[in-house]
Amino acid sequence: MPKNQFERMMFALITVVITVHAYVFYSLYVVNGSFFMQITGESSVLGAIRAMGGIEMFGRRLPIYAVILIEFAFAYLLECVMGSPASFRLACRVWRPEETNPVLFETSIICATVGLMCPAMSLIAAALYYPYAELPFNVLTLLANWLKLVCYNFPFAFFTQLFFIQPLVRTLFKAIFRRHGEE
Repeated sequence: MPKNQFERMMFALITVVITVHAYVFYSLYVVNGSFFMQITGESSVLGAIRAMGGIEMFGRRLPIYAVILIEFAFAYLLECVMGSPASFRLACRVWRPEETNPVLFETSIICATVGLMCPAMSLIAAALYYPYAELPFNVLTLLANWLKLVCYNFPFAFFTQLFFIQPLVRTLFKAIFRRHGEE
């Protein structure tokens, strides 16, 4: 798909923009939404978040857009530095790109990316969302929160990346970077 460094950066950008929004929605609505509504007595997740004064990150309340921007910065940096390069190398250790069916090779890259990015971003999220206001910092609490996040996020990451996000990103990428003579 991407042929040069600029295209790889744009591919990562498209991926991260879609992925961060999906994960923030998943985290706030699916994983924590009922809890937020229960503690505030609100009838909607957005109402509960407003009633709480935002989402707690770094021990303070931030609006959802700030949470998305912060997670985007971490995810994009991690994707460019570790996710894409390492997942491609891992897939190349198993398959030869020029001899392997492209769907199989791309699926291998997606699986490797999820296997690398999910634990890494979950560790970052465990640090960002650590309940600093309620608890003194404890490495064991951080690790327990990280493991919990990996257990919540990995199935979601695997299935959304494999069946929704990456097919959408590849379709968008092909539409934006359509080359003459290529289908």
